[in-house]
Amino acid sequence: MKYAILGLSLLSPFAQAHYGMLECWFADEKAAVVCQAGWSDGTDASNYDIELFDYDDNLLARARTDAKSQVRFETPEDEFYLIFDPGHEAPAEVDVVEIKEK
Repeated sequence: MKYAILGLSLLSPFAQAHYGMLECWFADEKAAVVCQAGWSDGTDASNYDIELFDYDDNLLARARTDAKSQVRFETPEDEFYLIFDPGHEAPAEVDVVEIKEK
């Protein structure tokens, strides 16, 4: 019986959990920021919220990932960071200094 319970625990989604990942880049001559969310196993993360904050932790914008797991924001004038928090594990965060043009 204990082997059956052990076997079932290995099939648990928590035993095979993946963490969220977020990649962002500037588009349209830095007028926009585009981000792609995904999971550490390489699968897409569509229909999740990505949030844009200023350095005072004020929420500036929120967008939901599309079918390609992407979101698009207007680039704020001041420094900012983006968060993908799927609700488990640690949230993925990208700071403006990490963003490059694609």
